[in-house]
Amino acid sequence: MKKGLLVAWMLFVGIAMGWGQQAKYVFYFIGDGMGVNHVNGTETYRAELEGRIGIKPLLFSGFPSATMATTYSATNGVTDSAASGTALATSRKTKNGTLGLLADKQIEVSSLAVWAHRAGARVGIATSVSVDHATPAAFYAHVAKRSDYYAVGKDLIDAGFEFYAGSDFQKPVNKKVPEEGSLYEQCERAGYTLARGINEYASKAGAAQKMILLQTEEASRVDRTAIPYAINRQEGDLTLTQITQAAVDFLDRGEDKGFFLMVEGGKIDWACHVNDAATAFREVMDLDSAVAVAYEFYRQHPDETLIVVTADHETGGLVLGTGKYELNLQALQYQRVSVDGFSRILNELRKSTNNQVTWEMVEKSLRENFGFGEMVKLNKKQEARLHKVFKETFVDGQAAYDQSLYQKDERLATVACAIMNEIAMVGWVSGSHSNGYVPVYAIGAGADKFHARTDNAEIPLKIAEAAGWLQPSE
Repeated sequence: MKKGLLVAWMLFVGIAMGWGQQAKYVFYFIGDGMGVNHVNGTETYRAELEGRIGIKPLLFSGFPSATMATTYSATNGVTDSAASGTALATSRKTKNGTLGLLADKQIEVSSLAVWAHRAGARVGIATSVSVDHATPAAFYAHVAKRSDYYAVGKDLIDAGFEFYAGSDFQKPVNKKVPEEGSLYEQCERAGYTLARGINEYASKAGAAQKMILLQTEEASRVDRTAIPYAINRQEGDLTLTQITQAAVDFLDRGEDKGFFLMVEGGKIDWACHVNDAATAFREVMDLDSAVAVAYEFYRQHPDETLIVVTADHETGGLVLGTGKYELNLQALQYQRVSVDGFSRILNELRKSTNNQVTWEMVEKSLRENFGFGEMVKLNKKQEARLHKVFKETFVDGQAAYDQSLYQKDERLATVACAIMNEIAMVGWVSGSHSNGYVPVYAIGAGADKFHARTDNAEIPLKIAEAAGWLQPSE
């Protein structure tokens, strides 16, 4: 009897202490700029497309564990992506603009990816933007200035992880040290196989020991900083879902010591910097599609897999409702391109007509790309606003552009987007980051650690604890 009670007591203590199956396979999804309202807005938009009020849940928002996290940096109430990425990667707060270093910009701190690697797990770092951008770089780089892209690229190589993916390197050549060769050449010397596009990846992956998957050179000539927005996607474009599937296939082979995969949906943030709700919601949905790849893996390995989905910060101060107790998010379905996508359409109009663009041409393009005047009715003030900008930038003067953090867009494109937001009853506080809470969702081995309110710097520690990886020595 006493022995039975002792066994029962040990089982109770074991459960209380979190004994159980450790996470062998860890997926860490980061929706850059994805605040609580970005998720809620996307789900509300999906419900409105079905003709009803309510929400149509995303896959990841239905995970059994959910909470919220704070995001402030070591020096600012409002963080940037370098500091928040460092917190999510290393569990240490740092100064805005800094990657993998403490706020003194001197002391290096190692990341969750490094802890996993030390424990024998294979590691992948993937993103929809460039592989040297702030969030992915936080997992392998140690630089005082996030924009030092060449140095970040060299740290990527030095980290030696098995898989990297993104659009491209932003600065693959440093003319001051030509003897080093390009980052592409340095990667190949370090044993990496470079694949351009998903088809080339499929042909090269089998013989590769370490892999870097980038978009095609043709795509990079258009924009090397990111793969296309989901709303603009054309056949043949590299997608975040393809990247995620390629990463899983590559990491889940050979000696099975498990893996760690970080996947960033980087362009949610970009769309929010320009206050483009239609594009942002589609980017959240695109991240959800990538999460579905991980979820399918989880279904096959439910006792050994942990999936965590969160964000580095909120962008834009997104508001759902602008006065009336109503929303009209379904109108966003008629926006067919992002702000920068429409800006390119306007630029092509200028070129094809030798700057002899008529209002009728612009009106037709607005109807085709925003549904204005047909599926989306405009009031007289909105019509006059569009016509005024057309006259100022196409007839009376030169083209005018609005600059956001990552884009420079034709003013007519930004005004058209602002009107679409008005019609959908979506508001924005700014074109920058905020201190708003970000959501955290988890499923699988160790997901129970994500219930109480947390801070972004606590998340990697909880993941490391769930996986049994060694903690940092710093």
